[in-house]
Amino acid sequence: MSTTHRRLPLVAASVVAVLALSACAGGPGDSPAPTNTAVPADQRLENVTPGLPDGRVIGAGTVLDSAGDVQLCLGAVMESYPPQCSGIPLDGWSWEGVDGSETSGETTWGAYAVYGTYDGERFTNTDPPIMLALFDPVAPEDTTGGVDGPTPSAELTRIQDDISARLGRDALTLVSDRGYVWLQVVWDDGTIQDAADAEFGDDVVIVTSSLREID
Repeated sequence: MSTTHRRLPLVAASVVAVLALSACAGGPGDSPAPTNTAVPADQRLENVTPGLPDGRVIGAGTVLDSAGDVQLCLGAVMESYPPQCSGIPLDGWSWEGVDGSETSGETTWGAYAVYGTYDGERFTNTDPPIMLALFDPVAPEDTTGGVDGPTPSAELTRIQDDISARLGRDALTLVSDRGYVWLQVVWDDGTIQDAADAEFGDDVVIVTSSLREID
C-alpha cells in the first residue's frame, strides 16, 4: 500500500455532484414542482425500490477506508484532508497490492473502478480494482438519442428542486441540461425511471445508474 502524502485528485464526478447539488438549493419563496398526485404514494420516486442486478456490476468512485470502515463513494466527496463521504459499505476490500492510495492518520483512500456484487445496501468486491487514472470506461448509451428535451428551463428547475428535496443524498448527481433533468442514482433497473415518468411525464427526467452491469 502506498502511504505517500501527496494529494491525489478525487473523482471528477464528485466535483460535478457538489456543483449540481449546490445548484439545487432553492431560494426564499421557491416552491416544489407540481407532481402527478394520481400516482400512489408507494409508487412515487422516493418510495420505489429497484430490483437487484443479476450479476456483477462495476462502480467508479473513491474508496474511503476510515479505520477499517470501508466505503465506495459514488457521489459527492468532501475535499477535506482526509476526505469524507457518505457511500456504500464496501466488503471484501484489501489494499494489498493496490496502487494509487493515499493515507492520513487512520484514513486511506483512492479513486478506482471497483468490480463486485450489489445487494441493494452493500457492495462486495470480487475482482482486483483498476485505478481510475488507468480506467477507460465505455460511454453509457444516450437514451435521448441526442435530441434536446422540450421542457422549459423554469419547469426543469422546479422539478430539480423537488427531486433534490425528496431524494436528498440518494440523488448522487442532479442537474438540468439539454432540456432534461438528469438524475444519477446508485442503481436503477428502470423502476426509478418509470416512477419519474409517471410523476413528471415522459422525456423530462432521465435516470442513470452509477453502478453498471457487466455480466
